[in-house]
Amino acid sequence: MAINGALHHVEVYVRNLDNSKQFYDWLLVDHLGYRVYQQWPSGISYILGEGTYLVFVQSQKLQQAYNRTNVGLNHLAFNMVGQDAVDRLRADLGRLPYHELYAERYPFAGGPDHYALYLEDPDRIKIEIVAVPA
Repeated sequence: MAINGALHHVEVYVRNLDNSKQFYDWLLVDHLGYRVYQQWPSGISYILGEGTYLVFVQSQKLQQAYNRTNVGLNHLAFNMVGQDAVDRLRADLGRLPYHELYAERYPFAGGPDHYALYLEDPDRIKIEIVAVPA
């Protein structure tokens, strides 16, 4: 069912498509239930169900590194059902080369009523995983 105003897709240009694909396969496919939707030599997209999808494209303009405090995208936030699932994702993260943000304040870095994990993707885009009830 189409919902008027629902987000259709988000496209993000990345520094290294292979690195981003490895990260988002781990996060989106292995942990959040997405599947690869489309794939071509310079990009990949992931979809959850039949709704909104995310696209990652190899940038050809690599002069400036991404900085989430500049004008533009600050972060992507995803729901994850249950605090235990977020805890398991965090444990898995500890075995990988990705950087957790605000680790000393986990799981309440976003406030006392906001159970979430914060990490960075390979381009240092902040990713927020929010525990939501079933």
